[in-house]
Amino acid sequence: MDIANFKEYVKTRKALNTEEIHRFMDEMSNEARRITFRLNTDYHTPDEVRELLSELFGYEVPQSLRVFPPLYADFGKNITVGENVFINACCHFQDHGGVCIGAGCQIGHNVVFATLNHGLSPEDRKTTYPASIVLGKNVWIGSNATILQGVTIGDNAVVAAGTVVAKDVAANTVVGGVPARFIKSINNK
Repeated sequence: MDIANFKEYVKTRKALNTEEIHRFMDEMSNEARRITFRLNTDYHTPDEVRELLSELFGYEVPQSLRVFPPLYADFGKNITVGENVFINACCHFQDHGGVCIGAGCQIGHNVVFATLNHGLSPEDRKTTYPASIVLGKNVWIGSNATILQGVTIGDNAVVAAGTVVAKDVAANTVVGGVPARFIKSINNK
C-alpha cells in the first residue's frame, strides 16, 4: 500500500478493514505525529510553519496559507488547501478520507474535520468507513465546529461557532446548531 493507492481506495468509501490498510494507516499516523510534534512544540516563523505543513501534507503548500499552530493531523497526506486559506489554532484533521479546503477559506479555533465513521451495528463497530470533506471557496467555519465525513460545504457558506455539520451545506447560506440547521441566506450585494 502506498499513498496514491490509499487515496484512490478511500474514494470508494469502502471499509478500512484489512491488515494491509491498518498497517499503512498506523505508519502514516506515526509520521504525521512526528511532524506535528515538531510543529506544535516550538515557535516557528510563518515560512517555517508552511515548510512543516508541506512535509505533513506531502506537497508544497501555497505561500498564502496562514496557520496558527498547534495543528493536529492523524494522517496528513490527504489534506489539500487552496490559496489565501487561514487556519486558526488547535484544529484537528482526521483526514484519512480526504479534506479539501477551497481558496479563501477561514477556519476558526478548535475546528474538527472527521472523515472516518464507525459501523453502526455492534459487530461492525470496529470497522471504519472513509468519506471526504470538501469546503468550497470563501467558506468560514466558526470556532469549535465539527464537520463530519462526507460533507460538502458550498462557496461562501458560513458555519456558526459550535455547529455540528452532518449534511451538505448550500452555497451562500449560514448554518448553526447541533445538528446544523439553515439560519439564513447570504445576500451578495
